[in-house]
Amino acid sequence: MTADWQPLRAELKLWRRSRQSLPIWWRDDDAVAATPALERLADLSDGLGLPVHIAVIPDLVQPSLSGAVAARASLIPLVHGWRHENHAPAGAKKSEFGHPRPEADAELKAGIAQLGQVFGTRLLPMFVPPWNRLDPAFLPALVKARFRAVSTFQPRETAHPLPGLTRVNTHVDPIFWRGNRDLADPEALIHSTVALLRDRRLGVTDASEPLGLLTHHLVHTEEIWRFSGAFLATLLEGGAQVADLRAMLGA
Repeated sequence: MTADWQPLRAELKLWRRSRQSLPIWWRDDDAVAATPALERLADLSDGLGLPVHIAVIPDLVQPSLSGAVAARASLIPLVHGWRHENHAPAGAKKSEFGHPRPEADAELKAGIAQLGQVFGTRLLPMFVPPWNRLDPAFLPALVKARFRAVSTFQPRETAHPLPGLTRVNTHVDPIFWRGNRDLADPEALIHSTVALLRDRRLGVTDASEPLGLLTHHLVHTEEIWRFSGAFLATLLEGGAQVADLRAMLGA
């Protein structure tokens, strides 16, 4: 991988000059068990000094994941749907909670209860819908199930879609999902990040929302691993601060 980080460093310099705070966070989806890839994820997190919030699939979670999380303070579990099953109507984009269905509210309650038993107080009560698609009709059910936050993808339109519920999205995904599932064009990733940061700095989008990197450790190639580490390191070296989501949510 070769990437020119100078445009990102230059934008971060503007943030420092303007004395604006840039909180960042890291979410990694589809965790179910302790694996060598999860160990590598935790090692990278420890080396950066940046926790990684792992979105765990409740109905597929294995006992080994509880031990892995207990052993690594840098791993912060979240709730990732129920079974990561596609329930979208024919012709619609994949989603598990993208369309109303009778069983959905019960699955939301079961998901947070299941992972609460597995992880105890280590679980952050944030709901991450598979494929980042969530019908707004489910928001009241999230509150009733005692979720404190929801996370999808793209800059949020509002910080609090309902009282007691905070939205904290992710914004940068290094995987070329519609192609070879390897690293997307690194120059395009860097320039799109600069555009995201510029919009925040100029007040076009919400500058208080932590900038989020979204990864998927189980499918990473070496190029994706290297880019993700370098991307986060560049942000931190440029003055970004680690967002404390637990404190932000009062959880």
